[in-house]
Amino acid sequence: MDNSQNEQDAAATIKANEYIRSARTFLKNGELKAAYGVLLQAVVNYPDNALILSYYGCLQAVVDKKFRSGIESCRKALAMFKAADMYTAGIVYPILHLNLGRAYLAAGRKKEATDVFAKGLAYDRNHVELKKEQQRLGVRKPPPVPFLSRSNPINKYIGMVLHASGKGARPRTGK
Repeated sequence: MDNSQNEQDAAATIKANEYIRSARTFLKNGELKAAYGVLLQAVVNYPDNALILSYYGCLQAVVDKKFRSGIESCRKALAMFKAADMYTAGIVYPILHLNLGRAYLAAGRKKEATDVFAKGLAYDRNHVELKKEQQRLGVRKPPPVPFLSRSNPINKYIGMVLHASGKGARPRTGK
């Protein structure tokens, strides 16, 4: 009986992964509604799968404009996932943070999105999609005196001096 249960669990994991793979393919091709359709089916069949719930929540916010429930689904997925090892954590946690950040962005909550993307990069500094999202948002440099808030007059003054001298300016891209 124990062996039979293990085989059923393995089959369910494979089926759940097929849903995820299919949804990711649609996402890569820019077919958000098709991915959302796949995930609607997947979340019914696998409500306790953190990755499915995370992708579903993200698309719920982006496609369906159900921001509150989409963000809540992503947060629930992040809370329910427990990595068995560091390798798995380094793969899954960045994806969970990416999806939550995108749901925040869809809701117009840029600050929360920026914070979540940074947390995701703590698990994988080279995660391409997280880095793209940060670049798209235009992540700011840290303040000159990091233990003071960005709005502190000392940081403001030093920042203005550095910017005027060209040392605090970012290289310009584009035209």
